[in-house]
This record gives sequence, C-alpha cells and structure tokens, in this order.
Amino acid sequence: MDPNGDSSSIPTETQKRSFAPSTVSAYLDPHYWDERFSDEEHYEWLKDYSHFSHLIQPHLQPNYSVLEIGCGNSQLSEELYQGGITEITCIDLSAIAVEKMQKRLLSKGYKEIKVLEADMLDLPFSNECFDVVIEKGTMDVLFVDSGDPWNPQPETVNKAMATLQGVHRVLKPDGVFISISFGQPHFRRPLFEAPDFTWSFEWSTFGDGFHYFFYLLKKGRRTSNGGGPSQRIEMPSISLFQDELESEDYIFRTNIDEM
Repeated sequence: MDPNGDSSSIPTETQKRSFAPSTVSAYLDPHYWDERFSDEEHYEWLKDYSHFSHLIQPHLQPNYSVLEIGCGNSQLSEELYQGGITEITCIDLSAIAVEKMQKRLLSKGYKEIKVLEADMLDLPFSNECFDVVIEKGTMDVLFVDSGDPWNPQPETVNKAMATLQGVHRVLKPDGVFISISFGQPHFRRPLFEAPDFTWSFEWSTFGDGFHYFFYLLKKGRRTSNGGGPSQRIEMPSISLFQDELESEDYIFRTNIDEM
C-alpha cells in the first residue's frame, strides 16, 4: 500500500499472478526473489496478521526483542510495531527486499525497526539475544523440491536443521519460536523435536476451511515425552505442502487449473 494510504498501489489479483514462477524450484533461486521484489510491493504469504494475531499476541510483551526471518515485502513487522513492539529486527536474503523495506518503514516513521540482509542458514547474531523469533512461510521454501515429504532429501533436512539450530541459538533461555507454515504437523514434528533442541512443541490452526499451521516452540520447556513417533493427522481441506505452495495461496493453483 502507498504510505499515504492510496489503495491504488495495491497489486490486483491479475498483477499478483504474474509473480508466480513456472516451476516451484524457482523459489529456491535468489535471483527469482530479487526480480520479484524489484516489482512487487507487497504480498502476504499464509494470510496477513489479522488472521493469526489472536495466536501470537499472548506471547509478546512491549519490551520484547523480536526477530522476523525472511521478511520479504510483508507488513508483519509494521503490524507488530503498531501493536507496541518496537525492538524488531527483520532479515531477508534479498538485498532488494531489504532496501525497499527500509525505505517503506522510514517513510512511515518506523525508524526503530532494523532491516538487515542476512541468511537464515547462518544468523549473524550473538547467542540468546531475542525473546521471540518469527518465520512465516520462509522455511516452507526449503521443502518445495524435497521429494517425499515423509522422507525429505538430506540437503533439505540439513538446511532446515541449520535454520532451526540458528533460531534455537539466538533465542533467550525462555524465548519462543513461532513458525507459521503450510507444512502439516506430522512433517514438521521430526525436525522441531530433534534431540538438538530444548523447546516444547505445540501447534494450532487458523483459516476458514483452508488451514494454515501456527507452531509454538518454547525454549527450555521440552517435556520427557517429546520426540515421539510422527503420525498422520487427518484434517479437512488440507492439501499436501507442495500443492499449497505451488498455488501461491490459491492464485498459482488457479493459473494451473486454467491452463
């Protein structure tokens, strides 16, 4: 949206469709994201803040330091700031996304929010420095070309574990990791409950008919019965992760259906 509230700058559905790649493997290419962010002003993966604010707010305090991983052109940090959180750091791998986000936040007067170019696989922060770490759809990108979701390729697992190890490291001893995802619990549990981590594992869903997953991991709260076997969880209106991501929240799927 234009900083002055001009809704004419909001991409139309047709404009949004043009950003969807021809194959999901493009999501793994940094050049794709640079090109996309050069033209796209705003897109919210997995719904905007209003859809899951009731789940996230109980775990935030005004004095908390918050890290958002893979901010892209999302407005999540702005929503958190408006809710009273001022110590926010956002990172993204795309220098273009970072530059545009910095300009957008400054134009709105949100000078306290830091936006940095950084890789989630190698977080450039000291140990135990954030109260809350949030990612929304960023880790999902790692799984777009991972093969069998029950047995992902080793490279995918290694990248996911590197991300989680970094998050666990930068969280304060009683910190919270929030992961908002297309990925279903029986696919995410083996990663989140790996022996490397001390956090507890909880999840909720949001969305009407079509479910998104809200994972809550509290550092230092792991119980003795953690790490149990993964089981299939039957839920209505859920498609496999790759089909979800290919749709770009329905839009990309619609394009394919129309071909």
